[in-house]
Amino acid sequence: MRVLGVDPGLTRCGVGVVEGTAGRPLRMVGVGVVRTPAEADTADRLVLIERGIEQWLDEHQPGFVAVERVFSQHNVRTVMGTAQASAVAMLCAARRGLPVALHTPSEVKAAVTGSGRADKAQVGAMVTRLLRLDAPPKPADAADALALAICHIWRAPAAGRLQQLAAAQRRTTAPVRLPKGTR
Repeated sequence: MRVLGVDPGLTRCGVGVVEGTAGRPLRMVGVGVVRTPAEADTADRLVLIERGIEQWLDEHQPGFVAVERVFSQHNVRTVMGTAQASAVAMLCAARRGLPVALHTPSEVKAAVTGSGRADKAQVGAMVTRLLRLDAPPKPADAADALALAICHIWRAPAAGRLQQLAAAQRRTTAPVRLPKGTR
């Protein structure tokens, strides 16, 4: 399984590609950051993010895209930019027919470090260890993108099984229809 992780942001959008399967050693394929100038118009910045993500999709050919789910912060402006960058990543994936998964920050932290309250340094250290890297990826947005991809690789098999079970249950539990006149 090859996953592009995207840590959305308007100024720095972390991207990282990880390959592997749950229970096996993982391999980093690539990591980086799509940057946009803070002084540029928002629409132009979103175009730059779209071009950057498209380039990553072309170069690395992932089968899945994992994007950090935007959560509420106190700074509405920051949330808006993050949500817009997130939407661009989802759009790029959907345009190619790639499945998109959204993972919360605490879900990613718990998957990678064992604690949903881990700090950036702990996430970076575990990403470094899990991918057998010499040093933590910099900036933290890049490490977060790799953590998203790792989280998805580890959680996708369980999520797939749950979806299959739910579909099977829907097929076997048809609605009960009572004969006319009985209630």
